[in-house]
Amino acid sequence: MLRQPHANTVVGRAHWDWRRISLRGCAVPVSLLLFVVAVRAGQDQQQPAGYAGSETCATCHEDITKAFDKNRHAALETSKTRGWATRACESCHGPGAKHAESASAGDIRQPAKLAVKDSEKICLGCHLNQPTQMGRLTSGHARNAVACVACHNVHATGEERSSVMFRKAAGINRKCGSCHTDVWASFQKPHHHKLPEGAMSCIDCHNPHGSNQAHLLKTAFGPQSGCFRCHTDKRGPFTFEHVVVRTEGCSACHEPHGSANPRMLTRAQVSNQCLECHSNIQSPSSSGLVGGPPTAFHDLRSARYRNCTICHQKIHGSHVSRALLR
Repeated sequence: MLRQPHANTVVGRAHWDWRRISLRGCAVPVSLLLFVVAVRAGQDQQQPAGYAGSETCATCHEDITKAFDKNRHAALETSKTRGWATRACESCHGPGAKHAESASAGDIRQPAKLAVKDSEKICLGCHLNQPTQMGRLTSGHARNAVACVACHNVHATGEERSSVMFRKAAGINRKCGSCHTDVWASFQKPHHHKLPEGAMSCIDCHNPHGSNQAHLLKTAFGPQSGCFRCHTDKRGPFTFEHVVVRTEGCSACHEPHGSANPRMLTRAQVSNQCLECHSNIQSPSSSGLVGGPPTAFHDLRSARYRNCTICHQKIHGSHVSRALLR
């Protein structure tokens, strides 16, 4: 007489379930049940203690598994260098054997519900030494306890598909704008960088993970470095520099995100823009002061002197004129 398998073993539970099903007259093929038993038993033998394996996860989380197969983390499933082959799900969620038995959410680790320091420890276990993480420990996002999972969805779908990162500018901008609402409002002004149109994204200028530059700018050429990645003609070096470009950067005159003024200037009138710095400079051809009464050379009561760039066109720097004339 055959002994009934013990109820606490995988094979035993499968046989017990089969007996109950057969008593109810269910027409489930015995071969199918035996196949499931063989797969589960084989997985239990191959996986380390406490781990269930990705195939076991897929039996319940089929939709998540399909989405996961299309992003970069899926490489863990076959890579032997990280040590998570056939256990990619458990690289983030922890050992899943207990959860597979109980189907209880309390028996599995959910990074999105962990404390920030704990969830980041999981992510940085692989990503710590990547270039994107430069300055992570001192960045504004880290200081404000913004976790990786606050922006990244590991089970990526839609716009995130094929990568953990958003691939489309619209998706990136929407994610950043969900927190930086005041900045996103600047892009709605008449003169702005083309983020609302989807031609640019926030990460074209900023590294959200950290940077050794102010405002998380990407490059390291000074305070105006983020602008020079696109506006290369303004970089120089010039024989005659406009000093403010080097010392304070483009934001001394321009609003970096958007402005109500042409050319994204901080002032509506060009003369007022220039006079913030140049109001008390001696005129090169007169003893008077710029903007002062006669005999000042630049008498701002005359309309022809109110737009400084009519004459001083090389305001970012010149190779010809110390006065930055055209």
